[in-house]
Amino acid sequence: MKFISDTIQILADTTWPDSKQRWADFLSVIEYTAFFVAVIYLFDLAISRGVLSLINFF
Repeated sequence: MKFISDTIQILADTTWPDSKQRWADFLSVIEYTAFFVAVIYLFDLAISRGVLSLINFF
C-alpha cells in the first residue's frame, strides 16, 4: 500500500500549470505539430517526385 500513498504524495507535491500556461503549452504543441507536418509533407513530395522522375526516365 506504500505505492498508493507515495503516488498520492507525488501528485500533491506536483505544481500544476495555470490556465495561461496550459494555453501556451497547447499552442506550442500545435506549432510544433504544424511544423513537422509541413516538413514531412515536403519530404514526401520531394521523394515521390524524385521516384516518379526516375520511373519516367526509363
